[in-house]
Amino acid sequence: MENPTAQKLINKMQTDLFKKGFDAETLIADLKKLREYSLEEQNPVLTKALRLTYEHLEENGAFLIGIPDDEPIDEESELTGGGAKTSAENNLESLEYLLSLFSDLKNKNNLLDLKEYNKALLAF
Repeated sequence: MENPTAQKLINKMQTDLFKKGFDAETLIADLKKLREYSLEEQNPVLTKALRLTYEHLEENGAFLIGIPDDEPIDEESELTGGGAKTSAENNLESLEYLLSLFSDLKNKNNLLDLKEYNKALLAF
């Protein structure tokens, strides 16, 4: 994200997660605020990822999506649902990675991973 205030908010979320641990209510509020900045920047992939993430947290009280696979995407994994895996446990490592993607969307791999998270969140 380009907005310096949005960057500070991303850093705050990462710091809170690291120092204070997982707090769904605070994280949801911060994600909703960050989505406002995303709407201003007119980035539909990020805006969707933010909405899907906070809706997932609201519904589950945890982040249950794994980090997307680094393997090249092929048609077979697309058909079988490849990509990010789901789990019954709160996956903080994956959540931390997702938050880090928000900071640098000019990196095409970050954008591709964000799209994989969107697919996994929709499929959950």
